[in-house]
Amino acid sequence: MKKRLELERASLLEISDSAAEERRPVELDQQSVGRLSRMDAMQVQAMAQAVEARRRGRLQHIDTALRRLKSDDYGYCVSCDEEIPVKRLEVDPATDRCVDCAG
Repeated sequence: MKKRLELERASLLEISDSAAEERRPVELDQQSVGRLSRMDAMQVQAMAQAVEARRRGRLQHIDTALRRLKSDDYGYCVSCDEEIPVKRLEVDPATDRCVDCAG
């Protein structure tokens, strides 16, 4: 599981770096970009920022799971302290709740 978490983390960071340009502020230079093009650029920027926020949330889950692996708390529900089924961890290695507590 650790290897999967680390690979996903590295992949998310790489994607984040490559998409940084889309999240940059849109210039308001009316000479070089028309009004509709600027609106399109602002829409792309807003979507890129929303995707980045979700990506950062996933990275936090992964980092928490990696910390739990180091402290031997991995695989136990943070709510009820019961063991999380292996099948659930295989689906999402960053999960920190059992099925009952997640619902």
